[in-house]
Amino acid sequence: MAKIPQKAFHTGTIEKTIKINVSKDKVWRKISNIVGLSSWLVDVKKTEYLSIKKKGVGAIRLITFADKTEIEEHIVAWEKGEFFTYVATEGLPLRAYVATISIKKKTKTTTELTWRSYVNSKKMTEKQFLEFLVFMGSFYEASLENLKTLLEK
Repeated sequence: MAKIPQKAFHTGTIEKTIKINVSKDKVWRKISNIVGLSSWLVDVKKTEYLSIKKKGVGAIRLITFADKTEIEEHIVAWEKGEFFTYVATEGLPLRAYVATISIKKKTKTTTELTWRSYVNSKKMTEKQFLEFLVFMGSFYEASLENLKTLLEK
């Protein structure tokens, strides 16, 4: 008899880092515009505010992807010029998604950006979860390459 794959909750992390050859201030200006994602995030159709607040803790955005998926995200930590952390509350096959985008000055004209997230799945097989992690990693990489290209123009 074939074994039926067990569906369970899984946890994991995704982390991608990229060096961008522009000043830290320029990188921060771009990434801290939390609804300016359609210029660099892969397959984003539009991003809009769901909150009156536009920056910092308490700002909320709704991201609509080309496939019509909508993801609601809330900013939960913000250190101007350093990092921000957000949680996705709707739209992903997850019980928890917490991500931080942080930047570090390497030289006057080089900035290192790290995008790191923790995820906890809804019930799925281990294979489905590992495929999801690979997909997210590719999404982060492609989006960071877009950001680098855009900023280094």
